[in-house]
Amino acid sequence: MNRAIAALGLRHRIVIAFALVALLVSAVFAVSTYALARGFLLGQRQDVVQRQALADAGFVQRRLETAGADVSAVLTAAGTPAGHTVVLKWQNQWYGSALDQGREAVPAEMRAEGAEGRAATQRFRTADGPVLVVGVPLPAVGGEFYEIAPLSELDGILRLLSSILIGGAILSAGAGAALGAWASRSVVIPLNRVAVAAATIAGGELGTRLPPTEDPELATIVASFNSMVETLQQRIERDARLAADVSHELRSPLTTLVASVDLLTARRDELPPRSQQLLVLISADLERFRRLLDDLLELARSDAGLDLGSEARVPLGELLRYVVGEVGDDPELVKGAEGIEVRGDKARLGRLFRNLLENAERHGGGVTAVLVSRSDDDVLVEVDDAGSGIPPEDRERVFERFATGPNRRGSSSGTGLGLALVAETAAAHGGAVWCEASPAGGARFVVRLPEVKR
Repeated sequence: MNRAIAALGLRHRIVIAFALVALLVSAVFAVSTYALARGFLLGQRQDVVQRQALADAGFVQRRLETAGADVSAVLTAAGTPAGHTVVLKWQNQWYGSALDQGREAVPAEMRAEGAEGRAATQRFRTADGPVLVVGVPLPAVGGEFYEIAPLSELDGILRLLSSILIGGAILSAGAGAALGAWASRSVVIPLNRVAVAAATIAGGELGTRLPPTEDPELATIVASFNSMVETLQQRIERDARLAADVSHELRSPLTTLVASVDLLTARRDELPPRSQQLLVLISADLERFRRLLDDLLELARSDAGLDLGSEARVPLGELLRYVVGEVGDDPELVKGAEGIEVRGDKARLGRLFRNLLENAERHGGGVTAVLVSRSDDDVLVEVDDAGSGIPPEDRERVFERFATGPNRRGSSSGTGLGLALVAETAAAHGGAVWCEASPAGGARFVVRLPEVKR
């Protein structure tokens, strides 16, 4: 039960809580009202019947004290109220004012009390409804007098009262649920605004803030949230600028090193064999360092929210064939790209596909196909490789920054940033990228970009 309630949303729990509290309060009120009203009405009715029974018993006793009294005539002359029945025990005989009433009409407990000369009052239910019996001893004539009064009218009143109180409790619960719905809406709306703002900020719009409010209870929360986001934005921008500045400053000594290594490479034949091997290792590490710096600069620009640059209509087929040829593969691998255009920064889109192709060459055994197709208003570019594929549990982690070891395929010669840049660039262009298995058993990277209609 507790798990079921916990599984409900906050608004539902608030509504249920208000409804239950309203139902509990109204139920206590209804039960109390019914008990007090029932006790009062029964007490009043019992007092009336007892007084009437005493008066009728005194009349019957006086008549029976007269010699030769006719019991039937005496009971008829008693003048009991309509609906009341009189049962009399006299001289060990039972008499009733009604033909179908006699000794059986009086409960055994009442008869036992009367036999001992004690007055008694008892309520019980018959086939015709509830009744009240009042027993009065007649010591002067050695008799027992019982007056039976129906309680059907009072029972009907109590039933009506209980129905009204139950209906009132249900209406109160409904009103409590309505109040809970209003209260929950008042509570959840500010939370939804915070959630929307947080999601927008997580999506990269760091300038998003909560609007000011006049509610004193929410003003502190709004101010704290906006202050937190402001601090977070400043820190992210500072870290991004630091990364960009550091990467940029490293370019100068790196350029000098690359130029020096190129000069040594040009005169490689003059070097001893041992130095030639060392030069090959240095060249490979410098190339990897250069790619790492380029990737870091690109990520720093993305984190800093820098503009993509010049956005234009980019012929996708022409761009893909150029990039495929640039990495040393056959441009004829590109299929289905004729007449398709996307909008974006041509240089960054070229880098996106170059990273995918180089990843396939370096870790997937080479590119086997580059397939382009339309999907609604988007374009899908599928890059298949000849590798053994990527396990399903690693297909999202390969897009993490500096993903290495078991989360990456192949050697450690990569920077660990190529696929992260692919994901960042695709998202910046309004698209996405994901990994799946290709029909041939290798890995398939799918890039989705919005198509520009002609």
